[in-house]
Amino acid sequence: MITRRSVLGGFAAAATLVAPRVHAQPGSDRFPQRPVSLWVPWPAGGATDLTLRLLAELAGRQLGEKVMVENRGGAGGTLAMPVLQQALPDGYTLAQMPQPVFRAPHTQKLLWDPIRDTTPILQISGVTFGLVVPAHSALRSVDDLLDFAAAHPGQLSIATNGVGTTPHGVLETLFARRGLSYIHVPYKGTAEQMVAVASGQVMAGVNSNGFAPYVDSGRLRLLATFGAARTRRWPEVPTLNELGHGIVAMSPYGLAGPRGLPAAVVRTLHDAFKTALFDLAHIAELAKFDQEVTYLDSADYARSMRETFAAERRAVERLGFARGPQ
Repeated sequence: MITRRSVLGGFAAAATLVAPRVHAQPGSDRFPQRPVSLWVPWPAGGATDLTLRLLAELAGRQLGEKVMVENRGGAGGTLAMPVLQQALPDGYTLAQMPQPVFRAPHTQKLLWDPIRDTTPILQISGVTFGLVVPAHSALRSVDDLLDFAAAHPGQLSIATNGVGTTPHGVLETLFARRGLSYIHVPYKGTAEQMVAVASGQVMAGVNSNGFAPYVDSGRLRLLATFGAARTRRWPEVPTLNELGHGIVAMSPYGLAGPRGLPAAVVRTLHDAFKTALFDLAHIAELAKFDQEVTYLDSADYARSMRETFAAERRAVERLGFARGPQ
């Protein structure tokens, strides 16, 4: 277990029932000619894994080759970056780009860089983060949680999906502002974390949309969400922002390939995944986890990635997580 003191370190498009397959070039230069690997830096079974698996299946239909999902969970969602850095720029290796990959280089020395070592394909969506407790918990609000931490120093345990993730950063901000501490319990993925919270192994948890089935089935109580407005799915649950904490977080994510992908390959991948993105089946799958399409094309996603990288540097410096001179 890790305490906070120990941590340093265009939706108008409608899906058609049948869409043409997308190829870069005819003949021997056709791409792809074999399956494409999509690396998901989370364990299988979580919300992101499930939605990306459907997206991969739909995109494969467009490409005329399967898109195979490979899971590499751990390290706060950053373990796909070394794969991209070492892959050939041929379009057969892709990866999800979650928020932690833009934060980690500012908190620890790494061999990879999320801007230098990637070719952006497109932005997909963002997640709904929330603070949950077991259904039987006596903690019924965010204030209850903070009051417990104040009255019982060193006793409040809160699980996240990893050190340096957005949920971890939100907790650090929330507790640091009040001079409070908590016991941080990082998990590799959402599924095992939610089981731990629901069973009472930890007192609370912060994570993304994977908590939805547990909340809807009554196993977890949702105290607050982290978006700019209340969700359509749980309109009775307040946001951290409206509770006066001044925190909004939704972690947009997308897909990227290795540095140096040919423009024709990027177009082929973009067009296939964009068609899949707006497929009604994919939109419905996202809705299960209170997500919506937040599409950006390759150029706009590249710009957003650069802005996110800079914003994360400012955030870790403000929180005191920035690594010192090397």
